[in-house]
Amino acid sequence: MSESTEHEELVDETPGEDVVDGAPAEGADEENTAEAPAADPDGQRSRKDEREEELVAEGDIAADYLEELLDIVDMDGDIDTYTEGDRAHVAVVTEDETLVGRDGEVLEALQELSRLAVMTETGHRSRLMLDIAGHREKHRKELQLLAQDAINEVNETGEPVRLSSMNPFERKIVHDAVAAAGLFSESEGTEPQRRVVVQPAR
Repeated sequence: MSESTEHEELVDETPGEDVVDGAPAEGADEENTAEAPAADPDGQRSRKDEREEELVAEGDIAADYLEELLDIVDMDGDIDTYTEGDRAHVAVVTEDETLVGRDGEVLEALQELSRLAVMTETGHRSRLMLDIAGHREKHRKELQLLAQDAINEVNETGEPVRLSSMNPFERKIVHDAVAAAGLFSESEGTEPQRRVVVQPAR
């Protein structure tokens, strides 16, 4: 797919982020696919600045929510916020993986709660991405290696390679890696068994 960052955006993530052959698949977020209306340069810069401010605010709201949570469960951790790929990102820097949970299940739940906290404050749905103890970043690197193996196999054999089922965030990372290598990819199947198929260059 050509987070992003579903990053998410490992996992995000987030339904509607699949891309087929470098273009958003059916059902992708409209904000990613809709053609931007014509505007003068000053207006474009103004809108970009406004969006950046909105994302910074989302990150701050989520950071405050998570800081209170860490206090409640008596856990140490620094909280970093940044924006990337038209998303607010929040990372809890800690060695304790308790809030990650098995296969990231607790992390996913906390991400949804953080998004709800943002929506409660702003009145708008958030696509915020949360990482804890570097779990998503580690998983991202693993998926990029998996994608590279598939790319190498396709280049050697000239035949498509089907990967195991993944969630939307994971598929997005693979799509991005495949596109960067000059190949094509698409998703097939239905959730939760939807998978990426890496295709030879056309």
